[in-house]
Amino acid sequence: MNTIRISSLDDIDIAAKKFIELMGDETVYAFYGEMGAGKTTFINALCHALGVEDDTTNSPSFSIINEYRSDTTAELIYHFDLYRLENLEEAFDIGVEDYFDSGALCLLEWPERIEDILPDDTVKVEIIVNDDASRSLNISMPK
Repeated sequence: MNTIRISSLDDIDIAAKKFIELMGDETVYAFYGEMGAGKTTFINALCHALGVEDDTTNSPSFSIINEYRSDTTAELIYHFDLYRLENLEEAFDIGVEDYFDSGALCLLEWPERIEDILPDDTVKVEIIVNDDASRSLNISMPK
């Protein structure tokens, strides 16, 4: 397991670049953390570091999925907020497996909602709020 510490919001861009250095060929990244831990904030910083325009990223809370394209690599990036899903059937209805199989980068918030259908090679990222309000990203690569 790798850990990246984010001391403050000022360090989030540095943390996103460190995260990119750890990324391999995996395309599905599941972000776990309590409400307010910073999942959306970190994913937005990660998208920006991957070359997505600053003003195009936001939380897909109501749309469930946002699609971005990197300006530097033209790579597609899908940002999921699965919080509102009630069951796996809803995940199937939106075609989540097709997104996973697309080869595009998939960044998931609230992956607990679809844990049973996550691909075996999903990278799990736990965001922990520390006592001093800093964050720790614990990154578990698939076996």
